[in-house]
Amino acid sequence: MTGLSPSAARPQGAGKKGGSLGSIRVRLAGALAAALLPVLILGIVQSTVAFNRERVALRQNLGFAAERSAATARSRMEGAGILLQTLAPGAIGYQCADRLAEVARRIPGYANLVRFDRRGRVACAAGDVPDDPQRTLKPWFQRLERGDRLIITRDPDATSASEPSVLAAVRAETPGPGSQTTFDGAFAAVITLASLEPSSRDPTLPAHADVALAEADGRYISETDAKAFPVLPSGWRDQVRLNGAHVWYGVDARGERRVYSAAPVAGNEVYVVLSAQSPGILSWAWLNPLSGILFPLMTFGLALAAVLVVTDRVVVRWIAYLQRIASLYARGRLTVRPVQAEHAPPEIRELAETLEQMADAIVGRDASLRDNLAQKDALMREIHHRVKNNLQVISSLLNMQQRALTDPAARAAMSDTRQRITALALIYRALYQGPDLKRVDLRPFLEELTAQLVAGEINRGPAVRTELHVDTLVIDPDRLAPLALFAVEAITNAQKHAFAARGGVLTLSFKVHGEEAELEISDDGEAGETALTASGVGRTLMTAFARQLRGRAELVRNDAGGVTARLLFPTPAADVPRPDETAAGNQAAA
Repeated sequence: MTGLSPSAARPQGAGKKGGSLGSIRVRLAGALAAALLPVLILGIVQSTVAFNRERVALRQNLGFAAERSAATARSRMEGAGILLQTLAPGAIGYQCADRLAEVARRIPGYANLVRFDRRGRVACAAGDVPDDPQRTLKPWFQRLERGDRLIITRDPDATSASEPSVLAAVRAETPGPGSQTTFDGAFAAVITLASLEPSSRDPTLPAHADVALAEADGRYISETDAKAFPVLPSGWRDQVRLNGAHVWYGVDARGERRVYSAAPVAGNEVYVVLSAQSPGILSWAWLNPLSGILFPLMTFGLALAAVLVVTDRVVVRWIAYLQRIASLYARGRLTVRPVQAEHAPPEIRELAETLEQMADAIVGRDASLRDNLAQKDALMREIHHRVKNNLQVISSLLNMQQRALTDPAARAAMSDTRQRITALALIYRALYQGPDLKRVDLRPFLEELTAQLVAGEINRGPAVRTELHVDTLVIDPDRLAPLALFAVEAITNAQKHAFAARGGVLTLSFKVHGEEAELEISDDGEAGETALTASGVGRTLMTAFARQLRGRAELVRNDAGGVTARLLFPTPAADVPRPDETAAGNQAAA
């Protein structure tokens, strides 16, 4: 008894079959995938909702951040106005420039502090201010003269600074009669735009945000990343005026989708613009793996993997093991037993026991069949042996009767009949003496048949020498009988017409030419035309035997001057000899 382990018992090609769409592993995985599909869809829907929620929150936060940045800048400029009003009374006199320079140095963001008189001339300044004879004609100066208390402007001619800046100016007044005041010029602070620009590292801004300042005409004054800010859309200033802040989506110079917000910093002349990445669903899921799609997919994949592993360990490997056992049984190795199946699940053990019982039944049935076949072979051989013996008895009786006859014609007819019976008896002897009860090797049969026919006439006339050239062909008795009887008639005719007075050479040739076989029996005698045109019993029997083989028979004169009896018939496909079995030809002398 032999046992195989499950790993060693995996049949050849099992891996390929395991990948079939109809395998147990694939079917179970498909069933589980269908069962888990609603969970996966629910996870994707939840992730999509969370993504949209975060996108809306990003839009809102960016708008709030723009408003906070603008509010901070405005409060800074309003604070500048209060500072100017506080410094205005002392901005005339000795050491005025030194005091203003000290204030500008201590308070960051101020590029210059300037006191103008009512004619627009510089009365005192913290830094250099170029002369401008037309200053009184400037809109901001005229507005202060008409009574505005605070003016903020982006007029580059009014800033008197080397970098982008805004001008915050307050009205300077002197007391007049009663409670009236008169215009006495202006006190201005030049504030750099860089000091008003919010920092991109501000924790209140979204991650990876960029900051820029833009003028009212849409031109950018400064930006942290120029490629992050495209051309401002049309109508953006109107939206800012209506809502205080405007938020929109756009595509930057890199082709990436971003969200933008804008809010006024200095009146309607300077605006802060914020830009932040607007991630897609896939990039958002990559940045949020646990709350995104990855977690549902991981759950889905782990569940499938677990089922596949369990299926392989519990079911598939045992099926492969039993398949290997079954394939060994199919090759006849019925002594193998599935001993490893003792560790398998109960259902597999029951199947293994069924296979083992089947193997035992097959062994018993094979033994019984072999015994029956042996008995049948013995009976068939006995029957063939008895038929051969009976035919020999008949041949002996005919031989005795032949010797008692005095009529030569009757004796010749009796001899022909005896030779035909001898040929049939030889067939049955070849059957029971050969290894196969259903087939006979044609080459030794023709050799023995020719020897017997020639030896039977050896004492009645000159010697006849035989030459045989026979290809190997294994033939069944139904085809062998007419073939043998045809040979008997041909050899008998040669003995009568060619060898009766002089002897000679009898040539027997059998060749297989693919789908057609050819039997030729030739003599070298000097028979007349009667041997070719005779229409006796022998010629009639030869034609009948050829028809039985679905072939044709013919008598022709050969090169030696004698007659050749030729039989052509289809070669049975199953009986075509292999190339290594083709006979080279035999010769025997009698």
